[in-house]
Amino acid sequence: MQETNLQGRVRPPFRADQVGSLLRPERVKEARQKRLQGQLDEVALRAIEDEEITRLVAKQKEIGLTAVTDGELRRSWWHFDFLEHLDGVQGYEPQVGGIQFHTVTTRPRAIRVVGKLGFSQHPMLDHFRFLQSVAGDHPAKMTIPSPSMLHFRGEIDPQAYPDEDQFFADLGLAYKQAIQAFYDAGCRYLQLDDTAWAYLCSDEQRAQIVAKGWDPQRLEDKYAQTINAAVQGRPSDLAITMHICRGNFRSTWISSGGYEPVAETLFQRLDIDGFFLEYDSDRAGGFEPLRFVERKSLQIVLGLITSKTGQLESKDEVKRRIEEASKFVPLEQLCLSPQCGFASTEEGNLLTEDEQWAKLAHVVEISREVWG
Repeated sequence: MQETNLQGRVRPPFRADQVGSLLRPERVKEARQKRLQGQLDEVALRAIEDEEITRLVAKQKEIGLTAVTDGELRRSWWHFDFLEHLDGVQGYEPQVGGIQFHTVTTRPRAIRVVGKLGFSQHPMLDHFRFLQSVAGDHPAKMTIPSPSMLHFRGEIDPQAYPDEDQFFADLGLAYKQAIQAFYDAGCRYLQLDDTAWAYLCSDEQRAQIVAKGWDPQRLEDKYAQTINAAVQGRPSDLAITMHICRGNFRSTWISSGGYEPVAETLFQRLDIDGFFLEYDSDRAGGFEPLRFVERKSLQIVLGLITSKTGQLESKDEVKRRIEEASKFVPLEQLCLSPQCGFASTEEGNLLTEDEQWAKLAHVVEISREVWG
């Protein structure tokens, strides 16, 4: 059972937690734009990012969060920036099309697998090292996309991988190498961000998956197998969580549907220490799928606070929903967070930085009132 002291050095996830990304400060946005225009060099950009990350980490501590992140401030995308630096993966800008959300489309960006997968010289190892250097006595949380996302969002050159099973085997191994590399750099709290599972909960998205020629059940099985291969044999003091997301771009979304279609696989087959689950709207369905949570060590982080708007939720309503979830999972296995980050891409959601901090402070306050 997890201790209730929010400030204690306890195993993640924590009673009051966060998904990871934070709104990009205007200073960072301006610096990145100048870098693209050749008006700023990489060293100067890095210095500005360092200063802003240091400020944001201090703010997270001040609010009362136990784990701190770098807000993904050095990234443009939550997933592409990591995936395109894996060995054998190439990022590029397609001529047309971005990712379609409910009312808006992202700018074009894509990735393709062009060679044998692996993990060697990845820039995000240095990103983590800097975060840890300013985290002090707070756990430094690192977020990376789940291995599922390379297959789900990427193109695979058949000359690189004529055999899909070999692709998944190498993908699991590359992630196993990545997990070990982050551990060796000092990481003890690692999160895998994954939208594929939420798509498998959506009738509309499942239809699109079938239209692409994919078998949803095979995807579910291969993704679970690959994730388990990646985390197998990890050090006992490394906590690995997974965030399941229905899309988060400019305060809009992609998929709807409760967790029922994948709940048994998620909660009983995946060797994960905790799940961050989106529960800020009725698009996520009810808490009934949590009945598949049987492991006493598995923590469920309820994403009851939305990161899409600045309005604060009623404390009483959030507490009521936590109580409702506790009918399926014991209260000591539950935690609280926003349903997603505040800026899955550098554009960010439609709220202010002050509203963002108020949301995270709200999480801490409610958690203290519920768990002590």
